[in-house]
Amino acid sequence: MIGAALLLAAAAAAPATEATMDAGAISPRITPIRPHSHIHAGEHAPGEGPIVFDLSYSSDIMGTVAGGLKRRARYLDNLDLVMEVDLEELVGWRGAEMHVYGLYNNGQSISEVVGDAQMVSEMEANAQAFKLYEAWIDQMLAPNLSVRAGIYDLNSEFDMLETATLFVGGAHGMGSDIGMSGRNGPSIFPATGLAARVLYRPAEGWAVRAAVLDGVPGNPDHPSRTSIRLGKGEGALLIGEVEAPVAGGRLLIGHWRYTSSFERFDGVTADGNDGFYLRGEKTLAEDGDRKVDGFFRLGIADKKFNMFDRFASAGIKLGGWVGGRPDDEIGFAVIGAFTSPEYRRANDSERAEMVAEATYRAPLTSWLTVQPNLQYVRNPSADPTIDDAWVLGLRVEMAFRLID
Repeated sequence: MIGAALLLAAAAAAPATEATMDAGAISPRITPIRPHSHIHAGEHAPGEGPIVFDLSYSSDIMGTVAGGLKRRARYLDNLDLVMEVDLEELVGWRGAEMHVYGLYNNGQSISEVVGDAQMVSEMEANAQAFKLYEAWIDQMLAPNLSVRAGIYDLNSEFDMLETATLFVGGAHGMGSDIGMSGRNGPSIFPATGLAARVLYRPAEGWAVRAAVLDGVPGNPDHPSRTSIRLGKGEGALLIGEVEAPVAGGRLLIGHWRYTSSFERFDGVTADGNDGFYLRGEKTLAEDGDRKVDGFFRLGIADKKFNMFDRFASAGIKLGGWVGGRPDDEIGFAVIGAFTSPEYRRANDSERAEMVAEATYRAPLTSWLTVQPNLQYVRNPSADPTIDDAWVLGLRVEMAFRLID
């Protein structure tokens, strides 16, 4: 229903891009922007007006064609409404930017059909919701130093590589070693919480990030709500990351730790739930419009608390390889999430859940993109009773800039 409404709106808006508008009128217009995803936080670009408002709608039609728990299909969707405000230009607040992000998600699950743990669709949430997802203010303290505070998606800046965003699998956004940690996950989709982040850029290509976040973002008992609370005993998540330039790419190294205590798999409550990750991306080959980019990620998490204590992923993205379609992208990626020995003893599980993905992203217009994809999930949820699954999907994305 939402998708049909947006298509009708686009059809109505298209002629307006060529027509003469009244002076000062704010009218919807289609711009060649990539749909805003819950993986990214928006940034106010130089040359834009003081207020930028984007709307995007994404949907996944996915189903198991073999294996898994059931032979079924699901329709998942996500509507993003994102506003960026340059507070310096608008009200004279020097060096300040405001970001407000609301989203709707229909709450459907494909993983309950597949039986996997890592989410074959990054769009999957645990409840139908229309809520405030992010709301923060970013303040520049110096040309190379800024602070950000408010409701914040950790994965918008930490543990994020552009090459990996092509893929629809959830663990290509943030690795499962940290993404599945905590009592309600870290502050990422679909549950975000309060945070404060510092960003320092000591030299070109280098960045040092550090953040403190609510240890239990949202409210696990009411996942459809935007819940801002700092409950007793919830503690905080502390994270730091260093970004370093490499020839044709960049490298990330990060460490995270929860300050609160967690129950171990042996039933004892203890401190020390933490982990490390190393991640990189690089242009591997380039010839005219043709380009090959690659990425990798390695991660570890404390084996006493986490289902997956080791994580590895890698992939390649090919751009410009389809004749006459320079913006099309083809990707192949693999994920290995390895269960901790303590988890295996407590649950009699397999040693790993493995996922392979092939995907093809094709922009059809400046505002409409389709992306067929195929995934193979070996040992879903590392559960020996669940058959390996083949999952076929089609992602459709629509993106509009309403105010610029």
